[in-house]
Amino acid sequence: MRRSGQRLTLCTLGLVGAIVSLAVPGQAASSDTEQKGAQVYCFMRSSGNDHTVSWNAAYALIKRQGRGMFKTSPEHASVMITEAVVQDPGTYPDCGQYLGDLFGGNKTSSSLPSSTSTSTPTSDTERYTY
Repeated sequence: MRRSGQRLTLCTLGLVGAIVSLAVPGQAASSDTEQKGAQVYCFMRSSGNDHTVSWNAAYALIKRQGRGMFKTSPEHASVMITEAVVQDPGTYPDCGQYLGDLFGGNKTSSSLPSSTSTSTPTSDTERYTY
């Protein structure tokens, strides 16, 4: 009976060690993913695309590049993009004006002519249903 308890302890320690070793490299990968997501979102917005198109492209990249067990939520991806822009605003010139759109700010795109009609979500819960 004592041997099974030792085996259980050894297996538990092995699992904990494996999980911890996977979590540490994820920090650098997360930072890289933040930057890539911000680059895509900000480049597309500054090139005249509306929020929805830019967001879909950036979020697809963030989900694809995520190395964790769980999918990155849209809300977390928005925070990741915002953090990357705020930490290094010189890399993303004029992108600060678009960050509010990630959190339900401007419902109409400021980069599109007013005659262009776009379909935008009416609530925050609809905003992240992609």
